[in-house]
Order: sequence, then structure tokens, then C-alpha cells
Amino acid sequence: MAKHSLRTLPQLTLHDSQRRATLPFVPLDPEHIRVYYCGPTVYDLPHIGNLRAMLSADVLTRLLRTLYPQVTFVRNITDVDDKITARARENGEDIASLTTRTTLDFQHDTDAMGMMRPDIEPRATHHIGEMQAMIARLVASGHAYEANNHVLFSVASFADYGALSGRDPEELLAGARVEVAPWKRDPGDFVLWKPSDEQQPGWDSPWGRGRPGWHIECSAMSHRYLGDSFDIHGGGSDLLFPHHENERAQSLCCFPGSQFANYWLHNAMLLVNGEKMSKSLGNFLTMRDVLDRSPAEALRLFFLSTHYRSTLNFTWSGVEEAKKTLDRFQRALAAHDDLPEADLPDDFFAALCEDLNTAGALATLHPLAAAALSGDAEAAAQLRAAGRFLGLLTMTPDEWFRGNASNGPEENEIEALITERLDARKARNFARADEIRNELAGQGVILEDGPQGTTWRRG
Repeated sequence: MAKHSLRTLPQLTLHDSQRRATLPFVPLDPEHIRVYYCGPTVYDLPHIGNLRAMLSADVLTRLLRTLYPQVTFVRNITDVDDKITARARENGEDIASLTTRTTLDFQHDTDAMGMMRPDIEPRATHHIGEMQAMIARLVASGHAYEANNHVLFSVASFADYGALSGRDPEELLAGARVEVAPWKRDPGDFVLWKPSDEQQPGWDSPWGRGRPGWHIECSAMSHRYLGDSFDIHGGGSDLLFPHHENERAQSLCCFPGSQFANYWLHNAMLLVNGEKMSKSLGNFLTMRDVLDRSPAEALRLFFLSTHYRSTLNFTWSGVEEAKKTLDRFQRALAAHDDLPEADLPDDFFAALCEDLNTAGALATLHPLAAAALSGDAEAAAQLRAAGRFLGLLTMTPDEWFRGNASNGPEENEIEALITERLDARKARNFARADEIRNELAGQGVILEDGPQGTTWRRG
């Protein structure tokens, strides 16, 4: 990955959800930055909204690794959850088989999007012991209690509850969507451990055979790999409450004097054609749906074109425009051979350091592309360096324009049709030659005739 000159590094600022302000990033340990993001609950293919949150983490860790000597990025896999149990039952599938398959699906999709794998990707089921140890500490310190074979966190025991989301107690209760059970001391108390029947996954514990609540899973895994306090916790804005609020509460109560997460980053919602994504509305899109119509880099550029804290409206026309932009960038690179390695442009890097302003950073690439198209090799080298830093322009121009599209003809089919067209032209069968050109154009393949023969690219 391209590095930026240490002489001109700007100050990194990040928007902290808890302090509700964009602030200079001050690491707990400048020699080792520690980051935790909430990963997927693996019971189905991830939708593209999930991938937007993962992309925010990818950009953040890429940037941090240019600024600091060591970064540990942890992103968990939630593989015990009632949604998983229900889906396995629907499928007639073993839970372990379901979670293994859907974890691989998730990794396939993030790889396709050009996201770097996390340094550590813990699975919740591998950390039940750590969860039980935290629950026992909370019970012993009076922050949790047993009731009706459950263990619950006592919200009233933590005076700072609600500070992360900034909601008052009435709003918190309204937004929690928790089952108000008569055996809870307070309606907002949330589950740390719950009993399991014979059909549900379960582990032996001091409170009987059961399984963890969702919130304790992330607290235990972040503590296991990043310690009592770490630099950044991130995820989608839909996790701010109750998940992140509850994580923060139980972790601070479990480890008094710690900070848990020093900065909280949340990306905004993704809409599809102006509406919240929903299977019932028919606008639920997965990575596979996108790849049927567009290269993965086009979706990546489309996401990066809007600031991570701004709501983004997905449209196919927006992805098509992103593809056209990448075509232009690749044509600018194709005009130059053997480009040298280049530093990241100053204005590009400065924009990224302003709370991950990817839209501002991308704006700096257009004049570089224009200069490269006019013959400026240095601009072309900077364009490539900046693009690759953002996970774009990872193919050569030839690979980009000739790469196989999932819904287009294979290279050997294209070459065979070009040969047939050449034979038709030699036989003065121009109607057939035009028919082949139009046939390929309809499949997104553009033919270009020149002195050296016919070349092709995908449009």
C-alpha cells in the first residue's frame, strides 16, 4: 500500500458519536492502535448495507496503517443467535454447517469488494468462557442479577447509561424493543445469559445450561483481543442503541477505571431507491445481485463517493455512473506505460484525514485523470497510487476493460466472434459483420477497428 510522506502528514480527525463532535484523534498508545468493529450475524447472505459498514472500517484501517507503526483490527463473527437457530430450523440444516457456510459467503463478498481481512476475526462460540467470566464479575459487583433462569444487567446500577446514544430513559426504553418481563427489576434491563432448551445451542454455566445475550459477546471478544481500553469502536448507526450502549455499560462496569472505546464511529444508513432495504419491498440487495450487473469496484466507488456519516441512496444508475468514472480513470492510466510508484497526493491524503472524507478525496482524482489523459505521467502515477489506496484501480487497464463480466461472454467467445467478423468482412458480408458488432455491443463488448486490427473492451 502506498505510504504518504512523513514530512507532510496532516492531523487525523474523527467524529466521535459519544462526544457528538469531530475531534483530533489522540491514540491511547501511538505505537499500537486498536480497533474493533461489529461483524455479521451469520445466517444469510449479507446485504449491501452490511457491506457499507465494513467498507468504512476498511478505509479507516488503511489510513491508520499509513500513520502509525502497528494497527490491530478486530471484527467479530456472531455465530450464536436466535436468528441463526430459527434459520437452521427452517432449512433443516445443522447450525454449525449454516454458520460455516454463511461466514464463507461473507468473506467472499468482502474479498470481492477489495476489503482487507481483519487481523483477528473471532467467532462468538469460541469465547463462551470469556463471556461467562464477565457475567460472573458483573453479578459479583451488583451490576447484574439472576431472575427466572436468566442473568440480566441492571441498567439502574450504571449512572452513565444513555451517555453514548444521548437519549433520556424514556427514549431508551421505547427504542430498546425488549420484552417487558415481570421478573425484571427494570423494563430496560437486558439479558446477559438465557436458558436453552434441547433444540437450542447451549453451554453449561453457573446459571444453568444456556447461551449468551448478543451484547456480552462483543464486550468479551473486544476485551480478549484489545484489552480494557482501546482506541476505536465502530459499526452501523443502527447499532448505536441498544447494542453499543449496552456493550459500553457492561464493559465499564466490569472493568472499573477503564475507558472501553475511546472513539465511537458510526456510518449512516443505506437506502435503496429512497426506501429502507426490506425483503417485503423487494429491494433487498446482496453482493451477488450487484455482481450480476456491475464490477465490484463500481459498487465500492459508489459507496466511497458519499461520506460515511451521510445517508446513501443506492440506485443502479449511480453504480453505472461509478463504472463510467472508473472507465475514465483506467483510460487515463492506459495512456502510460511502466508508471513509477508515487506518493499519495497531499490534497487527497488531507481529505481522508478529515474524518475519512472519501468524497473529498475522490474529487482530487478527476484533475489528475485529466492531466494523465493529456500526457502527464506523474499525474497518472499519483492517480494510480491514490486509487489503489482506496481499493480502486487494482486491475491493469487491459484487465479492467477485458475482464470477464459475470453476465457477459467469455474471452474465447469474443475472440471467436471477432474472427468470424473478420472473415465476414473479407467475404464482403458486411451485414453479418455489423450483426456481430451489434451482438457484442448488446452484451457490453465494444469493438474498435484500427491499423493494428480489431481490439475490444467491455463497456
